Amino acid sequence: MPRDHRPARSIRVLLAEDQQMMRGALALLLGMEPDIQVVAQVAAGDVIVDAVLTHRPDVALLDIELPGMSGLDAAADLRDQAPDCRVLILTTFGRPGYLRRAMEAGAAGFLVKDGPVEELAASIRRVLTGETVIDPALAAAALSAGPSPLTGRECDVLRASTDGATVADIADRLHLSESTVRNYLSSAIGKTGTRNRMEAVRAARQQGWL
Repeated sequence: MPRDHRPARSIRVLLAEDQQMMRGALALLLGMEPDIQVVAQVAAGDVIVDAVLTHRPDVALLDIELPGMSGLDAAADLRDQAPDCRVLILTTFGRPGYLRRAMEAGAAGFLVKDGPVEELAASIRRVLTGETVIDPALAAAALSAGPSPLTGRECDVLRASTDGATVADIADRLHLSESTVRNYLSSAIGKTGTRNRMEAVRAARQQGWL
Protein backbone atom coordinates (compact mmCIF):
# COMPACT_ATOMS: atom_id res chain seq x y z
CA MET A 1 0.00 0.00 0.00
CA PRO A 2 1.27 3.55 -0.76
CA ARG A 3 2.36 5.50 2.26
CA ASP A 4 0.32 8.54 3.29
CA HIS A 5 2.71 11.48 3.57
CA ARG A 6 0.10 13.75 5.17
CA PRO A 7 1.23 14.76 8.68
CA ALA A 8 -0.64 13.35 11.66
CA ARG A 9 -2.19 16.77 12.41
CA SER A 10 -3.21 18.70 9.30
CA ILE A 11 -4.30 22.33 9.34
CA ARG A 12 -8.09 22.24 9.07
CA VAL A 13 -9.47 24.89 6.69
CA LEU A 14 -12.98 26.13 5.92
CA LEU A 15 -13.59 27.84 2.55
CA ALA A 16 -16.32 30.46 2.11
CA GLU A 17 -16.64 31.42 -1.56
CA ASP A 18 -19.84 31.88 -3.55
CA GLN A 19 -18.38 31.09 -6.98
CA GLN A 20 -18.47 27.31 -7.28
CA MET A 21 -15.60 27.05 -9.76
CA MET A 22 -13.31 29.24 -7.65
CA ARG A 23 -14.29 27.36 -4.48
CA GLY A 24 -13.63 24.00 -6.09
CA ALA A 25 -10.29 25.13 -7.50
CA LEU A 26 -9.14 26.48 -4.14
CA ALA A 27 -10.19 23.31 -2.35
CA LEU A 28 -8.36 21.17 -4.91
CA LEU A 29 -5.16 23.23 -4.81
CA LEU A 30 -5.05 23.54 -1.03
CA GLY A 31 -5.84 19.85 -0.67
CA MET A 32 -2.62 19.09 -2.55
CA GLU A 33 -0.61 20.65 0.27
CA PRO A 34 0.62 17.85 2.58
CA ASP A 35 -0.29 19.69 5.78
CA ILE A 36 -3.63 21.30 4.82
CA GLN A 37 -7.06 19.66 4.84
CA VAL A 38 -10.19 21.46 3.58
CA VAL A 39 -12.86 20.24 6.00
CA ALA A 40 -15.80 22.40 4.89
CA GLN A 41 -16.93 24.55 1.96
CA VAL A 42 -19.80 27.08 2.08
CA ALA A 43 -21.25 29.45 -0.50
CA ALA A 44 -23.01 32.00 1.75
CA GLY A 45 -21.94 34.24 4.59
CA ASP A 46 -24.83 33.52 6.93
CA VAL A 47 -23.85 29.83 7.29
CA ILE A 48 -20.18 30.43 8.09
CA VAL A 49 -20.50 30.51 11.87
CA ASP A 50 -22.58 27.33 12.02
CA ALA A 51 -20.14 25.56 9.70
CA VAL A 52 -17.18 26.64 11.83
CA LEU A 53 -18.87 25.48 15.02
CA THR A 54 -19.68 22.14 13.38
CA HIS A 55 -16.37 21.38 11.64
CA ARG A 56 -13.97 23.25 13.96
CA PRO A 57 -11.44 24.43 11.38
CA ASP A 58 -8.18 26.01 12.46
CA VAL A 59 -8.46 28.67 9.74
CA ALA A 60 -11.51 30.12 7.98
CA LEU A 61 -10.72 31.44 4.50
CA LEU A 62 -13.45 33.98 3.70
CA ASP A 63 -14.43 35.97 0.64
CA ILE A 64 -15.93 39.39 1.39
CA GLU A 65 -18.90 39.69 -0.94
CA LEU A 66 -21.09 36.71 -0.08
CA PRO A 67 -24.86 36.24 -0.17
CA GLY A 68 -26.62 36.35 3.18
CA MET A 69 -23.83 38.10 5.08
CA SER A 70 -20.50 39.62 4.13
CA GLY A 71 -17.28 37.87 5.03
CA LEU A 72 -16.36 40.90 7.16
CA ASP A 73 -19.51 40.58 9.26
CA ALA A 74 -18.97 36.83 9.55
CA ALA A 75 -15.39 37.47 10.71
CA ALA A 76 -16.70 39.68 13.52
CA ASP A 77 -19.16 36.96 14.57
CA LEU A 78 -16.39 34.34 14.53
CA ARG A 79 -14.25 36.52 16.77
CA ASP A 80 -17.01 36.31 19.39
CA GLN A 81 -18.30 32.76 18.85
CA ALA A 82 -15.22 30.84 17.68
CA PRO A 83 -12.18 32.80 18.89
CA ASP A 84 -9.82 29.85 18.32
CA CYS A 85 -10.51 29.93 14.57
CA ARG A 86 -8.13 32.25 12.71
CA VAL A 87 -9.76 34.24 9.89
CA LEU A 88 -8.00 34.95 6.60
CA ILE A 89 -9.80 37.21 4.14
CA LEU A 90 -9.22 36.34 0.47
CA THR A 91 -10.90 38.71 -1.97
CA THR A 92 -10.90 40.08 -5.49
CA PHE A 93 -11.49 43.55 -4.09
CA GLY A 94 -8.25 44.90 -2.64
CA ARG A 95 -9.73 48.07 -1.18
CA PRO A 96 -8.12 49.96 1.70
CA GLY A 97 -11.43 50.34 3.52
CA TYR A 98 -12.02 46.59 3.38
CA LEU A 99 -8.62 45.96 4.94
CA ARG A 100 -9.33 48.32 7.83
CA ARG A 101 -12.73 46.75 8.43
CA ALA A 102 -11.25 43.25 8.30
CA MET A 103 -8.66 44.11 10.93
CA GLU A 104 -11.34 45.72 13.11
CA ALA A 105 -13.37 42.49 12.77
CA GLY A 106 -10.46 40.48 14.11
CA ALA A 107 -9.14 38.96 10.87
CA ALA A 108 -5.61 37.60 11.04
CA GLY A 109 -4.86 38.21 7.38
CA PHE A 110 -6.00 39.87 4.17
CA LEU A 111 -4.93 38.72 0.70
CA VAL A 112 -6.11 39.34 -2.85
CA LYS A 113 -6.96 36.44 -5.14
CA ASP A 114 -4.37 37.08 -7.83
CA GLY A 115 -1.50 35.67 -5.75
CA PRO A 116 -0.01 32.17 -6.18
CA VAL A 117 -1.52 29.29 -4.22
CA GLU A 118 1.87 28.65 -2.58
CA GLU A 119 1.65 32.11 -1.02
CA LEU A 120 -1.87 31.38 0.19
CA ALA A 121 -0.80 28.09 1.75
CA ALA A 122 2.15 29.80 3.43
CA SER A 123 -0.19 32.51 4.76
CA ILE A 124 -2.52 29.88 6.23
CA ARG A 125 0.44 28.38 8.08
CA ARG A 126 1.62 31.80 9.26
CA VAL A 127 -1.72 32.98 10.68
CA LEU A 128 -1.98 29.71 12.59
CA THR A 129 1.27 30.55 14.38
CA GLY A 130 -0.16 33.91 15.48
CA GLU A 131 1.18 36.12 12.70
CA THR A 132 -0.85 38.73 10.87
CA VAL A 133 -0.52 38.47 7.09
CA ILE A 134 -1.46 41.42 4.88
CA ASP A 135 -0.88 42.03 1.18
CA PRO A 136 1.99 44.59 1.23
CA ALA A 137 0.66 46.84 -1.54
CA LEU A 138 -2.75 46.97 0.08
CA ALA A 139 -1.27 47.74 3.49
CA ALA A 140 0.56 50.74 2.01
CA ALA A 141 -2.59 51.94 0.25
CA ALA A 142 -4.62 51.63 3.46
CA LEU A 143 -2.12 53.73 5.39
CA SER A 144 -2.20 56.48 2.78
CA ALA A 145 -5.99 56.42 2.40
CA GLY A 146 -6.73 56.96 6.09
CA PRO A 147 -9.85 55.83 7.94
CA SER A 148 -13.38 56.06 6.60
CA PRO A 149 -14.96 59.48 7.20
CA LEU A 150 -18.44 57.95 7.36
CA THR A 151 -20.20 57.23 10.63
CA GLY A 152 -21.91 53.92 11.24
CA ARG A 153 -25.34 55.43 10.72
CA GLU A 154 -24.27 57.11 7.47
CA CYS A 155 -23.10 53.72 6.24
CA ASP A 156 -26.40 52.14 7.28
CA VAL A 157 -28.35 54.73 5.32
CA LEU A 158 -26.18 54.34 2.23
CA ARG A 159 -26.53 50.55 2.34
CA ALA A 160 -30.29 50.92 2.57
CA SER A 161 -30.18 53.14 -0.53
CA THR A 162 -28.58 50.59 -2.82
CA ASP A 163 -31.80 49.15 -4.26
CA GLY A 164 -33.34 52.50 -5.18
CA ALA A 165 -35.34 52.77 -1.96
CA THR A 166 -37.10 56.05 -1.23
CA VAL A 167 -36.32 58.16 1.81
CA ALA A 168 -39.54 56.89 3.35
CA ASP A 169 -38.48 53.27 2.69
CA ILE A 170 -35.10 53.85 4.31
CA ALA A 171 -36.66 55.58 7.30
CA ASP A 172 -39.01 52.63 7.80
CA ARG A 173 -36.23 50.03 7.51
CA LEU A 174 -33.93 51.79 9.94
CA HIS A 175 -36.62 53.10 12.29
CA LEU A 176 -35.58 56.71 11.71
CA SER A 177 -37.50 59.83 10.77
CA GLU A 178 -37.38 60.93 7.15
CA SER A 179 -35.66 64.19 8.11
CA THR A 180 -32.95 62.24 9.94
CA VAL A 181 -32.42 60.03 6.88
CA ARG A 182 -32.09 63.11 4.67
CA ASN A 183 -29.53 64.57 7.08
CA TYR A 184 -27.45 61.39 7.03
CA LEU A 185 -27.64 61.20 3.23
CA SER A 186 -26.62 64.83 2.88
CA SER A 187 -23.69 64.33 5.22
CA ALA A 188 -22.54 61.17 3.41
CA ILE A 189 -22.77 62.89 0.02
CA GLY A 190 -20.68 65.76 1.33
CA LYS A 191 -18.02 63.49 2.85
CA THR A 192 -17.67 61.44 -0.33
CA GLY A 193 -17.53 64.54 -2.54
CA THR A 194 -20.36 63.30 -4.74
CA ARG A 195 -23.53 64.83 -6.17
CA ASN A 196 -26.22 62.40 -5.06
CA ARG A 197 -26.75 59.33 -2.91
CA MET A 198 -26.15 56.78 -5.68
CA GLU A 199 -22.79 58.37 -6.46
CA ALA A 200 -22.08 58.36 -2.73
CA VAL A 201 -22.86 54.63 -2.56
CA ARG A 202 -20.54 53.91 -5.49
CA ALA A 203 -17.74 56.03 -4.05
CA ALA A 204 -18.05 54.43 -0.61
CA ARG A 205 -18.01 50.94 -2.13
CA GLN A 206 -14.94 51.71 -4.22
CA GLN A 207 -13.12 52.72 -1.06
CA GLY A 208 -14.35 49.65 0.81
CA TRP A 209 -16.25 51.72 3.37
CA LEU A 210 -19.49 49.75 2.78
